[in-house]
Amino acid sequence: MSELLDVKGLNCPLPVLRTKKTMKGVPKGEVLTVEATDPNAARDIPALCEASGFELLSLEERDGVFVFKIRQAA
Repeated sequence: MSELLDVKGLNCPLPVLRTKKTMKGVPKGEVLTVEATDPNAARDIPALCEASGFELLSLEERDGVFVFKIRQAA
């Protein structure tokens, strides 16, 4: 199962705050996909993952949209 969090159009700090809140409800081992347009998210969400013990599986940029795949710690 994979969940999607769409935070496109939101500016710092909302993308990282919503990601953190949503990850609390993601079951262990499951993946959350986050889509964001705020350029700060490319730095802030990986930092959140490192600080919180989430596994950042990937970070891509597609036409100005940053797409993160984050796994909840098992």
